[in-house]
Order: sequence, then structure tokens, then C-alpha cells
Amino acid sequence: MKPFLKTGLAGTCFLAAFLVLSVSCASAQVKQYSARAVAQYPHDVESYTQGLFIMDGQMYESTGEYGNSTFRKVDTATGKALRRLDFNEKYFVEGSVAMGDSLYILTWTNRVAFIYNLSTFEYVSTLSYPRQGWGLTTDGISLIASDGSSRLYFMDRNLKVGRTVNVRLHGKPLNYLNELEYIGGKIWANVYMTNMIVIIDPESGNVESVIDCTGLLPDRLRTEDTDVLNGIAYDGSSGKIYLTGKNWPLLFEIRLEEKK
Repeated sequence: MKPFLKTGLAGTCFLAAFLVLSVSCASAQVKQYSARAVAQYPHDVESYTQGLFIMDGQMYESTGEYGNSTFRKVDTATGKALRRLDFNEKYFVEGSVAMGDSLYILTWTNRVAFIYNLSTFEYVSTLSYPRQGWGLTTDGISLIASDGSSRLYFMDRNLKVGRTVNVRLHGKPLNYLNELEYIGGKIWANVYMTNMIVIIDPESGNVESVIDCTGLLPDRLRTEDTDVLNGIAYDGSSGKIYLTGKNWPLLFEIRLEEKK
């Protein structure tokens, strides 16, 4: 997330250094990877990416900021919106995901979540949401949400919490969990204000792997508006994984390389 936490390079470096230190002191149980780009695609630099997912081969993206919050059906080849929803300026849109044909969209501090029909983009309902909205994904049974803390919430279709999991890296709570994606039975999570993605066991909450995405977006493509890494999408039909960031000019297809 979030504008009030947007502290620039100093804050990013501090959190990144903390995580790198944690990883360097890690036991062999936590695997360490680098993200390597194997393909790249245009991404709208006006997109303050909050949620990213693929359903039936089609990419969707939710974007935040007051007055600029949207949900988009995206043409991956061009980065352009094939269709979009624009939200009232009082809403700051966050994570999004689809379960079947139901589209769920969180808001940051508005304490509501929206439900739409994914196929038609027609509004269905608004549900009360009693915490900050950050990331959102699904394992096909539960909706899984983050709120910027170290906790993940497993919810039913009515957003009722069934259980929570506390995420820990080397036994310590890992805060700032942001955008989420469910891949191969694990939860991938961006850690806000860092270049790190963690892979979490959904039962224990333990971080099993850490992915270093440093350098994924080249410095030459960064401007004063370029913000942090945020956005993970998995195409189950192809096995491809995509990453982007807030106001990034590119979307990357990546592969993992294990660090030695």
C-alpha cells in the first residue's frame, strides 16, 4: 500500500535491509530465490497497482489512490484497459480477486468491500469490512486477505472470517504483508516498501521461501513517480507468473532462480 507510508528510498532501504539481514541469518529451511525476467510487457504508469490476478487466461488489475481508483480488464500485450470500473473519489481501492464469477474488491479504510459480476462488470452488492483492506486472493474455497500486519484472514463468500494465520519469518512476525497470490498450494505476498516477496505455508503461517526482486525494474526506467513492487499474478493454465509495481512502466513474466 499506502500513501502515508510512502517514505521514499530511505524507508524502502531500511525495510529491505532488515529482510536481507533476516534472510542472511536464516536457517537452511528458508529457501532464497531471485526473480529473473523472461519476458516483459507494457504496463500503464498511471496504475497504482493494488491487486493483480488472472482468471481463465485474462488479466485483471485493481488500482488505488483517492480519485484514481479503478478495476480493469487488461490487455497484457499492450497494458491497456479493455474494460474498466471507475470508483467515486471517496474510495481508495485495494486488493481484488474472483471466485467463480464473483469479483471481490477491497477498499483501504472505507470499511466496505464491493462485489461485482466478473463477466459483465455489473454491481452486485456492498459488504461491511471491519478492517483495513490490503491484499486479496483465494485458494478456491476461502477468500484470503491481508491488512498490513503479519496476519492473514481466511473468509467465506460473505467475508466472515473462519480462521486467521500469523505469518512468521524465522519465528518472528512479518508485518506489511500486502498484495497476495495463491500459487501451487502456497500464498505469495509482497512485503510493502521492499523488493521482497515471501512464500507462506497457509496452514502454519511460516515463510518457506523469500524471493529477492531487486533490479527487476531497471533504474533507467524509474522516475519520481515510480513506486514500490506490488502485484503478483499466476496463470494456472500456463504456469506463468507475472510481477509489476505501482506506477511501473512494465509488467514482467518471471522465473525463480535459487540462490546458492
